[in-house]
Amino acid sequence: MAILDPTDPEQAPTDAAHTRRGFLKGVGALAAALGVSSIPFGDRMPAGLLPVALAQDGPPGIPGKAGLTILNDRPLNAETPATLLDDEVTPNARHFVRNNGLVPKRAEARDLAGWSLTVDGEVATPLTLTLDALQKDFAVVERALVLECGGNGRAGFNPPAKGNQWTLGAVGCALYTGVRLRDVLKKAGVKPSAVYLAYEGEDVHLSGDATKPVISRGVPIAKALEDDCLLVWAMNGEPLPALHGWPLRLMCPGFPASASGKWLKRLWVRDVVHDGAKMTGDSYRVPARPVEPGAKVAEADMKIIEAMPVKSVITAPGTGAQAKAGEALALRGHAWSGAGDVAAMHVSIDFGATWTPAKLDAPRNRFAWQRWRADVTFPTAGYYEVWARATDHTGAAQPMVVPGWNPKGYLNNAMHRIAVRVG
Repeated sequence: MAILDPTDPEQAPTDAAHTRRGFLKGVGALAAALGVSSIPFGDRMPAGLLPVALAQDGPPGIPGKAGLTILNDRPLNAETPATLLDDEVTPNARHFVRNNGLVPKRAEARDLAGWSLTVDGEVATPLTLTLDALQKDFAVVERALVLECGGNGRAGFNPPAKGNQWTLGAVGCALYTGVRLRDVLKKAGVKPSAVYLAYEGEDVHLSGDATKPVISRGVPIAKALEDDCLLVWAMNGEPLPALHGWPLRLMCPGFPASASGKWLKRLWVRDVVHDGAKMTGDSYRVPARPVEPGAKVAEADMKIIEAMPVKSVITAPGTGAQAKAGEALALRGHAWSGAGDVAAMHVSIDFGATWTPAKLDAPRNRFAWQRWRADVTFPTAGYYEVWARATDHTGAAQPMVVPGWNPKGYLNNAMHRIAVRVG
């Protein structure tokens, strides 16, 4: 969501009254820039808010990933345009990619020779498990699970935060097949001293040095023992793609995707909070209290990200849609929350002055996203914005603007909005 810079004297008058009057005078100019005769409800548009139709990028796609936008090629990071997230289950070809290092040669070659998963640390019986043993010795389950990068939405922060400039598309909800993590941990016998579950993968450091760790994160042991955390080997009925962690990955839904390690080789049960690569400093951490934009925050004042905030996306139509005054326009999308189920979904066509309830489907299972649908009718011709707001079962709702600033640009769950031109 693009916000004009209030510190720029050419953009921001010196007092609130002039700000509002100046904005109202500018509505006509905005309408002209948008190629429409008017902006209905323009008097309700927040001052300084740039119409979303003027804030669209058009980045190129990435071959082989059905229109994904590549943000970085070493390591590979690519996001999915919102309109390509319309499937109730995200196809492999449309699922975002977030890598920290290089894909292991084992995964590229599909070579299981010498591979096994070690489970050790604060357990009574350390385990060494082959993929065949996992598939045969434990109950197999299937779950549709949302996976979202902690930095999804980073492009919206001001001052800008360093890192991949994700917009909306670092999220997907695929169907995973595997075993419950807790069943494996139960077989190993988790000791009372257990505090954290850490993972280690086979991904390769960008330098090529096999001794350098790439990423080794984890979750509190209580989270690891939840029914929804899985060890998976299949994605949408197919073996995990190399980019998504073949032969085995961890799935800890509700937490940032970085907690769901790929190319697993070890699960390490620890008696302290894990301090592996990208667990310290400001990696996947946010200030423990609100800070002003651009502030420097000491590591001691940061906290590890756990549950992701409530969020939603409009998947159809996209910005630039055409509609007719007095006729209903069908909207749809998905909503999800790291806290569990979403309880309500609303849409607005008058810049948040009024809200209309949307129909919200129940999730396929816990931590699957939920389909929502709504029909809206525009009273007159002109430029409109459709805003979407989800509220989860705890009562938490999406904010209109980017939430509290943090140094790495995490947890942006501002409402998605699209532009519609009505003739």
